[in-house]
Order: sequence, then structure tokens, then C-alpha cells
Amino acid sequence: MATGGGRAFAWQVFPPMPTCRVYGTVAFQDGHLLVLGGCGRAGLPLDTAETLDMASHTWVALAPLPTARAGAAAVVLGKQVLVVGGVDEGQSPVAAVEAFLADEGRWERRATLPQAAMGVATVERDGMVYALGGMGPDTAPQAQVRVYEPRRDCWLSLPSMPTPCYGASTFLHGNKIYVLGGRQGKLPVTAFEAFDLEARTWTRHPSLPSRRAFAGCAMAEGSVFSLGGLQQPGPHNFYSRPHFVNTVEMFDLEHGSWTKLPRSLRMRDKRADFVVGSLGDHVVAIGGLGNQPCPLGSVEGFSLARRRWEALPAMPTARCSCSSLQAGPRLFAIGGVAQGPSQAVEALCLRDGV
Repeated sequence: MATGGGRAFAWQVFPPMPTCRVYGTVAFQDGHLLVLGGCGRAGLPLDTAETLDMASHTWVALAPLPTARAGAAAVVLGKQVLVVGGVDEGQSPVAAVEAFLADEGRWERRATLPQAAMGVATVERDGMVYALGGMGPDTAPQAQVRVYEPRRDCWLSLPSMPTPCYGASTFLHGNKIYVLGGRQGKLPVTAFEAFDLEARTWTRHPSLPSRRAFAGCAMAEGSVFSLGGLQQPGPHNFYSRPHFVNTVEMFDLEHGSWTKLPRSLRMRDKRADFVVGSLGDHVVAIGGLGNQPCPLGSVEGFSLARRRWEALPAMPTARCSCSSLQAGPRLFAIGGVAQGPSQAVEALCLRDGV
């Protein structure tokens, strides 16, 4: 493990992936990290599938994806990993849904999405898979909400999202799916909405106070955090350019309101397109792009107890556009872009006993 500041945290560096990639789809199943598809050095979607055995720290090649794709969503269903949507080799959204059967080492095709889509948000609850939004071949944002029933291998329609979008952040909290942000074309969305899985109704919450692209979102201790991003000028600011910000906005689920934290509580670094998650009592921001000419390697954590940002150990490999995944006390940063598509697999960890 690499050490540094932030004594409660350290980096665990794993053997690099056999395949460089960005926008890969990742899943964690039975002690194995699966990395599926993504874009390689040629900039085209891959059908390559690989798995890292966490016990032996060895990579094994899996049967290739039936449909080469990048930016797909993945959901673990017992011994299966369901891969949904994404972009194909022709740069078009796909409707294909495929399941990797871990015990048999092979892929099976499943019922396709009713509409081809990239940037689909997925959530699993009680063995059912919810797919929300996306962007279709016409580049229009979608509002459709579907639920996949594995036993019947079918997608059923649910009430549409009030705000169509793709690439939104989603959180499952209690019996509700919270949907935050996303994009409509090149424009960031500020909508914050919740779908009640029992009542099957949508609720609009107050929108994000500021409009930012490539922000990071995390949920911790009953609050939703929206961090950093690329601030875009308003329609009347003709001479303004997009700029990186270190904004911190927090939504209290109990009180139903946003708080824009003061300058003294903003992130240390302005950043966008970074990894964000929650480890211990910290909301963590990792890498990304900022005002430097190359990706950031800095890492910082907002202590919920001390109400301040703290420097954490820097990334072993500075990157942006990483795929990320949280598994227990580890927050993975997988692939992404350094000087090109990266092979790096690293995890920020809580030290034992912390």
C-alpha cells in the first residue's frame, strides 16, 4: 500500500489490467473484479472482458462480450452480471442486454431494451433491475423507466421521469431511487427527483443550486453531495468560458433542502470528471481534470464529523475518466485516461481498525 497524509487511508495497487481502457463497465462479484468492454487505444469500443481474482491478484481473460460496447451499465444478479446499453463500434447507442454466467464462464443474450440507449442509469432492488433514462440514436434524452424481471426475461414500463436525461447519478435509499443531474445533449441538468418503488410515483425535489457538467455525486449519512464540475456560462454571459470549480452543495434528505457550503468548506482543488464516493465518515474526491495541463493525482476527503476537507494520499497513477466501484472498505479507480487509456487498477482503502 502507498502511504501519505490522511492516516486513516491508504492506496492498494493491483496488477494492471491486460487491456488499456476508458469507459469500461465494472462489477464486483464473489471476490472478483470484472472489467467489461470500454474503449481501447484505437478509440473504438471493445468486446474484451477480464476479471481480477482479489485473493490471488491475478487477471483472467473471460469470454468476450457478444456486443462490443463502451459506457454500458452493469448490475450483479446473484451469479450473473447483466450488462445494459452503451455505445457500439459505430458510435451508436445499443439496445443489447447480455448476462455473464459466472459459474459457466459464458454469455447469454437477454431481452433487449425497448429503445437503444447510452448513459442508462441502473439500480438493483430485490432481484429486479431498474433502468432509467438514457440517450437514443436521435441524441434526444430519454425519460423512460423500465424494470427487468429476470424470471420472465422481460422489461416492463414504469412511470417516466419528470426530466429526461442521460448519465445521471442514482442512489437507492430506503424504498426510493434518487436521480440527480445528468445531461441533455451537452447541457448539464439540475433536476433532482425521486421514484417511490412502492407507490410507483415520482417526486420533484428542489433543483441543484448551480449548473455544472462532470460534477461528482455521493450519498453519505442521509445527505447527497454534489461536488466540483465544469461551470458553464449562462445564456447571457457571452464572453465567459467554462471553468473548473470546487463547489460543494449538500441536500439534506430529512429536511428536503439544498445548502451551498461557504468558500471555507469548498474542495481544496477545482476538479471535474473525477471519482467520488463515501469511505468511513468521509466523502472522497479522487483525481479528475483541473486547471493543470494533465490529470490530477490529488485526493481529498470531507470529514462529516469535523466538517472540513482533508488531504488524503495521492493517487499512485494520476487519471481522469476512471470507472469506479465501491466494494466494502475499498473505492476503486479503474482504467481511465492518463496520457492515454490506462491499465491502472487502484483502490483507496480504509486502514484496518479505522
